[in-house]
Amino acid sequence: MSPNLASPALAQLMEPVARLLEVAGVLSILLAAIYATVRFGLDLKQRREDAYNCYRANLGRGILLGLEFLVGADIIATVTAPLTWDSVGLLAVIVIIRTLLSFALETEIEGQWPWKRGVARGGESS
Repeated sequence: MSPNLASPALAQLMEPVARLLEVAGVLSILLAAIYATVRFGLDLKQRREDAYNCYRANLGRGILLGLEFLVGADIIATVTAPLTWDSVGLLAVIVIIRTLLSFALETEIEGQWPWKRGVARGGESS
């Protein structure tokens, strides 16, 4: 494998970008948790029946958004660093785990398999 896909200058420039994406991911999850909790409190105060389901959905959406930022940060950090089979393998494992987690969260939020959504909405599925 080539030692590095990016020039040292590009790698040095992308390192803060990767860190910024990591911070954005963590902040997305944190802010979503705060928002979902406040919204849950308001929904409980109004005695909404679906308050718990809305809470879980809002929290799940925040986690999904945060995971997307974190995967992007991992990709940038790995591609701009010296590449080894170990670093690429680790990236692959991280992306697979986060993708499966995202898939599970999205399925949980929507309450149905992704390939069933079009059918449930009356649209066509492919």
